[in-house]
Amino acid sequence: MISLTPEAAEHIRNSASQGGMADMPLRVAATRREDGSLHYALGFDDIKRNDDHRFESEGIQIVVAPQSLELLNGTIIDYVELEGSKEIIFINPNDPAQQPPAED
Repeated sequence: MISLTPEAAEHIRNSASQGGMADMPLRVAATRREDGSLHYALGFDDIKRNDDHRFESEGIQIVVAPQSLELLNGTIIDYVELEGSKEIIFINPNDPAQQPPAED
């Protein structure tokens, strides 16, 4: 399961609305790099695949392809300020390169 913080959900809703994609689910994907770390991708996608896994978090519909599910299980998507800019981050217990964001 993947979950969104309220801050991430608000940012995603605003982005979807501004882009005219308010009714599209959020597709989340991950691939493992050669060094073992994970590369993440987010995007709005209205293509329905029979093997997609579907979740809802904070009122946002989330879809994940089967090949990404194991890599993303337990992930929290947040929207935080890092080094003066706001960014989407993935807090993922399955990512060996995961470093929690520094607290102010």
